[in-house]
Amino acid sequence: MTVLVLTRQLVESPADLVVHELNQRGVPVHRIDPGDFPRQVTLSARIGPGHHDWQGGWRGQHRDLALDDVTAVYYRRPSPHEVNPGLSQDDATWARSEARAAFTGIVQSLRCRWVNHPRHNIIADSKPRALATAARCGLRVPATLVTNDPREARAFVASLPDKKAVYKPIAPQGQRVFDGQRAAVWTSPPLGPDDLTDEVKVTAHTIQEWIPKKHEVRLTVAGKRLFAGEIHAHSDEARIDFRRDYDALTYTVGTVPDTIREGVHRLMDAFDLRYAAMDFLVDHDDTWHLVDVNPNGQFGFIPELAQPIAHAIADLLEGRTS
Repeated sequence: MTVLVLTRQLVESPADLVVHELNQRGVPVHRIDPGDFPRQVTLSARIGPGHHDWQGGWRGQHRDLALDDVTAVYYRRPSPHEVNPGLSQDDATWARSEARAAFTGIVQSLRCRWVNHPRHNIIADSKPRALATAARCGLRVPATLVTNDPREARAFVASLPDKKAVYKPIAPQGQRVFDGQRAAVWTSPPLGPDDLTDEVKVTAHTIQEWIPKKHEVRLTVAGKRLFAGEIHAHSDEARIDFRRDYDALTYTVGTVPDTIREGVHRLMDAFDLRYAAMDFLVDHDDTWHLVDVNPNGQFGFIPELAQPIAHAIADLLEGRTS
C-alpha cells in the first residue's frame, strides 16, 4: 500500500499536513510533483496482451515507485511539466504537451481511491456548472447573470432589490496578465447599473447579486465530514473579498444547518467528489448563499480546522471512510 501525493512544492502547503498525518500513521507515502517530469523523473510503463493495466513506474531523484503499489492518490495543484530549457519554443511546446499527455494518461488510469480524480475536479471547477448543480441540489445561490451584453448587464443590476452587484471572474484561476505579470482578479466592489460600461461586450462576465453579509463560511468537505470555518472581516477590503486583506480576518468554528448539510452531500455526489472547499455568504437573516465550489480549495488558513481536515483526508486515502 502506497499513497501517491501529486502536488507542487510550496511553503506551508496543505499537502504537507496530509503527508505528515500519513507519516504519523506509518502509511507509505510517495510524493512527486508532476512538473518534475520529464526533466527530473523517469517514467516507463507497458501494457499489452495479458495485462489490463499499465505496468511500470517512476524512477525519481530519491526513490522509485511501481504503479501497482499505488492504492490511493492525493491530487492537489501540481506544477506544469518542465522540459529541457535548451529546446526551441516550438519544440518545448510539443515536448510539454507529450509529457502531459503521457503522465496524466497513465496516472489517471490507476484504479484506486482518488482525492479527487482530476476529471471530476475539472467538471466541478466550472463555475456556471457548479452554480446550476448547487441550485438543483437545493442550495441557495445569489441571482447571477453571465453575459457580454452591456444592456442586459445594466438591466439585470437595476432589477435587483438593492440595485447592487459584483463582478467575478468565470475561469477557475481568476487571473489576468498586467504588464507581463500574472495577478489575481478579486471580486469587485459593489456596482450599480451606471457603473457597467459598454466594455462588458469585450468578453463574458459574471455579474452577481451583492449579498450584505454577516460573515462568510469556508465549508470544507472530506467524505461525509463537514468543517465550517466562519470568516469575519474587519476592513472594507476584506468585506468585499476576504482574499484582499487576510490581516483583517478572524475565524471561528461554526455549525452547519441540516438543510445545508443535505444539499452539500447531494452536490458532492453529483460531482463524484471526495473533497471540496465551498464558500458561502451568510446574510443577517442567517441565510446561507453558495458562491463558490473549489474542488482543490485551500484549507490550511483556518488554524483550528487545519489538522482535523488533514486527518479526515488521510482517512479517505487509507479507505477508512467513504
